[in-house]
Amino acid sequence: MKLHTLALAVLVALAGPALAQAPSAKDQVKADKEQIKKDKEQVKTDKQAGNKDAVKADKQKVKADKQKMKQDKKKAKAEGKAAKAEGKAAKAETKVETK
Repeated sequence: MKLHTLALAVLVALAGPALAQAPSAKDQVKADKEQIKKDKEQVKTDKQAGNKDAVKADKQKVKADKQKMKQDKKKAKAEGKAAKAEGKAAKAETKVETK
């Protein structure tokens, strides 16, 4: 039983820094929101300038960015659930070993 705990600890220790280097899904959602804001400002600017073709292109970009944000939100939610489940499993395993 202790060998299993040791293997889990090594896995967590090695995976921690690797996961910390990659941008989290929450960060991606924030970046997507900022990009959508910029795109909407560009739509306003193009409307004021009377550039209809650019307005169409900008609206398509906003739509694509919203879809990307939706996917990133789903990914962030899944990561949160996985982290929560991992925490519960670690607590349960610790309780079993201490008994």
